[in-house]
Amino acid sequence: MNVFFEEDGGFKVASVMSETAGALQVESASGKRSKIKAANVLLRFESALASFMEAANTEAECLEVPFLWECCGEPEFGFEELAKEYYGKAPSAIESAAVAMRLHSAPVYFYRKGKGRYKAAPPDTLKAALAALEKKRVQAEKIQLFVEQLKAKQMPEELALKLDMLLYEPDKNSMEWKAVEQASAELHVNPIQVISYAGGIASNHDYHLGAFLREYFPKGIQFAEGLSLTDMSQDLPPAEVEAFSIDDSTTTEIDDAFSIQTLPDGAHRVGIHIAAPALGIAPHTPLDEVALHRLSTVYMPGNKITMLPEFAITPFSLNEGEWRPALSMYLDVAADLTISNRHSKVELVHVTDNLRHDTLEPYFNEDTLAEDNGHPYWAKLFLLFNLAESLEKGRGKHDPNRPIQIDYNFYVEDGKVRIVGRRRGSPMDKLVAELMIEANSQWGALLAEHQVPGIYRAQNGGKVYMTTQADSHQGLGVAQYAWSTSPLRRAVDLVNQRQIIAVVQGDEPTYPQNSDELAMIMRHFDLTYNAYGDFQTRMERFWCLQYLVQENVQEISATVWRENLVRFDHMPYITKVHSLPELPVGTRVTLEIKRIDTLMMEIDTRFKAAEEAPVVTDVLIDDSKGVEEVL
Repeated sequence: MNVFFEEDGGFKVASVMSETAGALQVESASGKRSKIKAANVLLRFESALASFMEAANTEAECLEVPFLWECCGEPEFGFEELAKEYYGKAPSAIESAAVAMRLHSAPVYFYRKGKGRYKAAPPDTLKAALAALEKKRVQAEKIQLFVEQLKAKQMPEELALKLDMLLYEPDKNSMEWKAVEQASAELHVNPIQVISYAGGIASNHDYHLGAFLREYFPKGIQFAEGLSLTDMSQDLPPAEVEAFSIDDSTTTEIDDAFSIQTLPDGAHRVGIHIAAPALGIAPHTPLDEVALHRLSTVYMPGNKITMLPEFAITPFSLNEGEWRPALSMYLDVAADLTISNRHSKVELVHVTDNLRHDTLEPYFNEDTLAEDNGHPYWAKLFLLFNLAESLEKGRGKHDPNRPIQIDYNFYVEDGKVRIVGRRRGSPMDKLVAELMIEANSQWGALLAEHQVPGIYRAQNGGKVYMTTQADSHQGLGVAQYAWSTSPLRRAVDLVNQRQIIAVVQGDEPTYPQNSDELAMIMRHFDLTYNAYGDFQTRMERFWCLQYLVQENVQEISATVWRENLVRFDHMPYITKVHSLPELPVGTRVTLEIKRIDTLMMEIDTRFKAAEEAPVVTDVLIDDSKGVEEVL
């Protein structure tokens, strides 16, 4: 005796070896023995076991499913009943099995109701299901066509219309994405590369920028119409000073400037003048909302997205030849560089010059400090530099043996990039940095003294964080540190400036003690500012790779950073070299560049050679976060 039974969603046949009330011991044609439940047996037969399934399959293929559906009627039925109705006679075991197999293969037409029992799908339901199947079939054909086009590096028109979705926010249930995903699997590359190979990414740079803009500027980078400055005109006194600024040649938001007056007793009064947009951007106005939404200017090589619109920057930027409102801090500096007095005021300042790094540095650097070289500002800069060194020593941070750190500036013109290294801590940099630390620290102290809340940058136990409490900043060596010197490009500085001006002028502060609004601004700023910084780093890495492509660099020198990480020469780029042997930190190596992919931000290099002895270098590459911490 043989049995036709269902197991694991399919049909099988076997010979019965023994049988109990609820189970059977059976043996398949291959000789494999097993135990099956009696309830799974659909029919018993005596015909040859070996050819049964082949014959049943052949017979099943001859059965037309639509005709079976028409034959079965509405009530529930068993497969043997339908077989008898279909064949018009008592069916053979092969014919019954063929009907069972055909019913089982057509779940759209027949709903399963138990072992061997079915019910025909209602006509309307069947019609809808068949339409869905047809749609799915057509989609599958389309997807396959798309896949073939993508593999041939051709962009299907339907996909071209949905590139934004495919690149930045893929709908994984969409036909277009399934095509990209399938082509990706077959080509063994990333889906983004599939789109790029097919011409869907015109510019790798714009792809990276677009990803950032979609997340942080989904409505675009243009400012809304109707924004305006608030008429908060005050009869500000003109300062009796001539101020000058020191900035990179690409800087357009000039936040800070300096001045020097000689006092009757021979001492000097040093002025630190900060642009005062808080006088024209009233709290809770549309323009203020823009600033608190953007929270910072976004920097990237060759471009930037300003926090404020140009019409709000120009009247406050400390541009040369202009009178500008400023929040000023004056330091009375004795001949021994001690500070005998500090006071702050809101005033109009005349800016005489905007000095630029590239033109100033040849006249003011480590080598020119020995004597006056004739530059019109040399004497003033020399005094400020000596004051800066005194302030640095006062913070306990003066270290003449400090390892050299290099900052890199990127200049992009017509798609070509120059990467220019500048030593951090040069006289020009130290001068600006120390005076900014002094202003941020002292204005933070002013707020704390008057119990007016502000937003502080603090560091304890190595952790840097934002807080509304006047906590110390151990890294800078100051009792408190409130970012206040970049109000044209950082919302925290704008907020703090409002509070400082209120103290200086004896007004009620905008944000009272325990202000929920102030805490919310701080939290949002911290998250957003970090994200902007990560984006800037990413784009700098992009331009490093682009520079190597642009200059057709085949070999590059580098320094072992740690383990298999190396730092390229003359650019802020650290990468893994998998073929790097175990070498001491500081070892100079030569690498062969095998492949650069600016889309995927990848570079493959191969170790070629190392110097005979490791070179312990004192040159460290750092990112801009240290500078940002100060300015």
